[in-house]
Amino acid sequence: MSRADEIQMKLEAAFEPSLIEVRNDSARHAGHAGDDGSGESHFHVMLRAPAFEGQSRIARHRAVHAALGPDLVAEIHALSLDVQA
Repeated sequence: MSRADEIQMKLEAAFEPSLIEVRNDSARHAGHAGDDGSGESHFHVMLRAPAFEGQSRIARHRAVHAALGPDLVAEIHALSLDVQA
């Protein structure tokens, strides 16, 4: 399973989103710092879920990181988040 698939699966299970898009941006960062050569180091996530209603941006980002878990987060060099209710 790719990291993008794992990200999507974990976020769908945690938040039951109305919209989720996981984009692998690793190719745009090839040869830069954090590129581990795996092609799975940089991601962008757009997530819309009622669970985020009333939460600050920091609280939403912390919730996403918690849902992904420390092991997966440690494997990702860059994670750009667009998270809203």
